Amino acid sequence: MAQLSKILASFFYVGYVPVAPGTFGSAAAIPLAIAFARLAEYHWLAAVAAFVLLTAAACPIAGQAEAAFGQKDSGRIVIDEVAGYLAATLLLPASWSVLLAAFALFRLFDVLKPFPAGWIDRELGGGAGVVLDDVIAGFYTQAVLRLLLALGLL
Repeated sequence: MAQLSKILASFFYVGYVPVAPGTFGSAAAIPLAIAFARLAEYHWLAAVAAFVLLTAAACPIAGQAEAAFGQKDSGRIVIDEVAGYLAATLLLPASWSVLLAAFALFRLFDVLKPFPAGWIDRELGGGAGVVLDDVIAGFYTQAVLRLLLALGLL
């Protein structure tokens, strides 16, 4: 089980990239975001359900990976970046302008950890703390993207 949690939490070894694994984890989520956008074209609720299931699964996977790696929020755990990037792009058009703006804004919010993301990261702990701060950063990104789309800037 420990090996499986490492594989899944590292998003199939993307987290083992020696430099900026979180950035690479976010980039690796782009094809999945496109797939979610296609799923949303079929039915928006299916995309939301898939996101909720992925996020719910990511929490215990990240927690198990912390134990397997012997390190709290190891850089090799990037499933949180995947969930966060999907939160950023959920139900938005999968145009390259949106996907690239989402990438840049999500990385910014992931680093800045605006409230309550930073608080959750510090206080919640475990796999839920690892994943949910990134999901909140993704929702901040989503809000900015929706504003940019409404203003016709994307």
